[in-house]
Amino acid sequence: MKVLYDVETDTLTITLRDVPVKAGEEERSGVILDYDADGLLVGLEILDASQRVAEPTSVELEVVPRLTKRAAAE
Repeated sequence: MKVLYDVETDTLTITLRDVPVKAGEEERSGVILDYDADGLLVGLEILDASQRVAEPTSVELEVVPRLTKRAAAE
């Protein structure tokens, strides 16, 4: 996964998979979802990102630990 913020265009791009984009759909005003040839989501673009995202120049990654079967049952 790759996150790119372009200061000049104020666009935040999140690439989930590095494959060619076949189509893009503006899901909501200013949010474009990109799909591959099989119709699978490969990324998204947020236009006017500085107005829509609290900190477009900062990324925080949190990995949630996988629960064991025993812990999930409790």
